[in-house]
Amino acid sequence: MAYDVVFDSDLGTIRFENKDRYIYHTFHKPVSGPRFQSMMNAGLDHLAKQHAAKWLSDDRLNAQFAPEDIQFALADWGPRAAAAGWKFWALVVPKDMLGRDSMQAIVEAFFNMGVRVAIFSEVEPARDWLVSV
Repeated sequence: MAYDVVFDSDLGTIRFENKDRYIYHTFHKPVSGPRFQSMMNAGLDHLAKQHAAKWLSDDRLNAQFAPEDIQFALADWGPRAAAAGWKFWALVVPKDMLGRDSMQAIVEAFFNMGVRVAIFSEVEPARDWLVSV
């Protein structure tokens, strides 16, 4: 797969897959606060620019979300992403159990915004599902 790198740092990488037209983010370690927001906004800006509707999240190395990051996702980022045309989310959940638990409200809120969510523990099945929808 050919990816354009949209954002890259020690915390994570965001790519865009041109053929199947999806954003693909990978956390390299736990991330929160302004650096998390900056990373996610870079991906959202590119999703909107490309008129894409799909997002693959590899959150396996992330940990529990801080309350302010959950608030950012629910009240700011999620509504903007849905308005930009985001429709399908393949989520590879954190290995950390507290990280998984902290995503529940986010998954439910995005589903209620009209985003079809599928949850996985590995990247390949997540990618296969995302490409198929």
